[in-house]
Amino acid sequence: MVEPVTEFLRYLEGERNVSPHTLRAYAGDVAELLSFLSVSGGSTGDEAPISSSVLDSVSRHTLRAYLADLQERGMSPRTLARKLAALRSFFKYLCARGICKTNPARMASARKLGRPLPHFLNVDEVAQLVEAPDTSTPLGTRDRAILETLYSAGIRASELAALQLSHVDIISGVIKVFGKGRKERLAMIGAPATRALRDYLDIRSQLVKRSDVRHLFVNHRGGPLTSRSVQRIVEKYALSILPARKDVSPHTLRHSFATHLLDRGADLRSVQELLGHANLTSTQIYTHVTTKRLKQVYDNAHPHA
Repeated sequence: MVEPVTEFLRYLEGERNVSPHTLRAYAGDVAELLSFLSVSGGSTGDEAPISSSVLDSVSRHTLRAYLADLQERGMSPRTLARKLAALRSFFKYLCARGICKTNPARMASARKLGRPLPHFLNVDEVAQLVEAPDTSTPLGTRDRAILETLYSAGIRASELAALQLSHVDIISGVIKVFGKGRKERLAMIGAPATRALRDYLDIRSQLVKRSDVRHLFVNHRGGPLTSRSVQRIVEKYALSILPARKDVSPHTLRHSFATHLLDRGADLRSVQELLGHANLTSTQIYTHVTTKRLKQVYDNAHPHA
């Protein structure tokens, strides 16, 4: 089974353009299933080699037993759902290759998930956070631009880390973003973010050591920033300015971006486009946040609430 799995991963990388993080997750999910199938009788007994006939004989009930085994080992419903999504893609690929006749994962289902409400900052908290860096230093100027861009454009940490100089149009206030699956979209940046980016671009040469580095944001050694580095930058300032909020991350600024837009009358479809969500249901989680806040206002203000 090494060859079909390798080809499946190449397909994900080459044709589906999935991120390296997703690729690693899918590889681990498929390997975990194959390990389960390699043991005769499902979860106990002697290990047996995986063949095409074994894969073709995998049924919805086999996968339900596999998911139940993972659940017994303490795996969360969200992780189970992600693993099942990976297996749906895997068996769909095997069906296209003629290795399997049907996709057993298509009809399998994990336990239904309740979607947690996203954490977000209020407008004053965002202002405190983005103004925290010391802009008298090159790194502080860079960090201010990072924080302003994350909030102004509502982009993910990975999308910010991947930005290149050619992706930014300061004059128009637009940046070109490559999201999940390398899907391209345009994100807006407002006046504060534009000013912060201009200030950063003025001193960027003090950080860059090589002229061939085309990434917009660089680290103190002059190389491209990673997603993890962006996360650490946000966490550092959040802990210093908002010590009571220990859950602040780049995604918190993305959640705040969406919530604040909807609070001020933006329509859901526009917010979906700005966030780069393929499905409107991913954006609808923010309507629950705004409805909850409206309910709180009503309860506090209405005399007959």
